[in-house]
Amino acid sequence: MSLRDARILGLELKADAQREAIDELESETTTLSGMVLEREREIRVLDQRLHEANECHDRSIASLDAITARLEEFEAQARGQATRIRMKALREAVEVSKKVQALTEAEAGAGAEPAAPAPADDEALYAGRVKLEIGPLDDFSQLVGFEDAVGRVGASEISVERFSEGRATFSMNLDQPVDLLRELEELSNLEFKVRHTAADNLILDVDEDQGPEQRAA
Repeated sequence: MSLRDARILGLELKADAQREAIDELESETTTLSGMVLEREREIRVLDQRLHEANECHDRSIASLDAITARLEEFEAQARGQATRIRMKALREAVEVSKKVQALTEAEAGAGAEPAAPAPADDEALYAGRVKLEIGPLDDFSQLVGFEDAVGRVGASEISVERFSEGRATFSMNLDQPVDLLRELEELSNLEFKVRHTAADNLILDVDEDQGPEQRAA
């Protein structure tokens, strides 16, 4: 009996120890479960914040696209307005030039004979007051570019007397004899052919066979 009671007591003590171990394991399991749940809540919060950040980013991109499109529209409108202003200024300048020329011719007719262009030693050279017609020009930028080339050959008192249907007529004064055709071929981006030459007059035709890129260069 004593041996049996001792075995029973030993088994009871062992069972108590196992229960304590199980209780500790359950406590640890509960703690770990709580930590897992907390991490899951943190992950959900981070996912939500990431989703909100992505939506904000998408809205920002859409807003930037809208602003860019609006700016491009404004830029196109500004270019068109600038071109219209330039063309209006050019037409007004042509009208003023015509009136000044008419007044000058009237005054010259009432007095002494107007001075003839200074003769050049070579037929290829131009000097004095010269008129030059060129065309067809595609747009105002080509007109301005060719006017700049005329200025670089040494001409002064440059004016655009007429710009109609793509053809422009320049009036200029050459203080010194200039090989005008050669200088313009070197300085201008346009390729042209000579239609008519005289001591004080020159008519050029732009080569329409050249590509748009070359003509706009």
